[in-house]
Amino acid sequence: MRRHTDKLKLLYIDDDRRTARDVRRIAAARGDTLVWESSGRAGLLRAGLERFDVILLDRMLGGIGDLDGLTVLRRLRESGVGAPVLMLSRLDRADDRAEGLDAGADDYLAKPFEAAELTARLRALHRRAAGREHSAVILYGAFECHVKARTAFRQNRHLPLSPREFELFRYFMENAGEVVTRDMMLRKVWNMSFDPRTNVVDVNVGRMRRKLEDGFAGPALETIWGQGYRLLDGR
Repeated sequence: MRRHTDKLKLLYIDDDRRTARDVRRIAAARGDTLVWESSGRAGLLRAGLERFDVILLDRMLGGIGDLDGLTVLRRLRESGVGAPVLMLSRLDRADDRAEGLDAGADDYLAKPFEAAELTARLRALHRRAAGREHSAVILYGAFECHVKARTAFRQNRHLPLSPREFELFRYFMENAGEVVTRDMMLRKVWNMSFDPRTNVVDVNVGRMRRKLEDGFAGPALETIWGQGYRLLDGR
């Protein structure tokens, strides 16, 4: 297990040579190892051959015969590459960010960016990924998720979740305080692509929510209309 203070091994996929030069300089200043690929196809191949702490992916890829950034991202996830992905793009509308996150990105940073912000985002992604991979217990407010034991608690009271509800709860805990969309849950919990006709997410979220809130004073989930749900701290 790498400590959070260790230097990172980064994969950067971008056809913008000027930005690539800047990112190389930032990585070198921090002592990180950076591998740069200038096409989506080459980046996909490299990601499948080596293990990286974080992948930086430009959204605006897509020269003749190449893959665009969102396609690269989806194929990374479909092929089982679990490294956290920071998507970089000059497209910075709320809809653009939501589309990138829904496609499987863990964070989204608009170009141009400051070196300090890029570095902070990379460290945060690495810490979060390391915590998910190695922690036997995930804590958030009054909630506890015991990963290996597959048990859940609120205010020290056991929550009788089904296996599917536990996976859903664990995913909310891994993204505590953040909006989790239906598309994200379909991909991560059910391993399904988007299907607008299914209500499997809402049905299961409803069942889990009742168990998380039964006998407690405060709500457990917040519905974000038109987007998804957010786990509250349960206190």
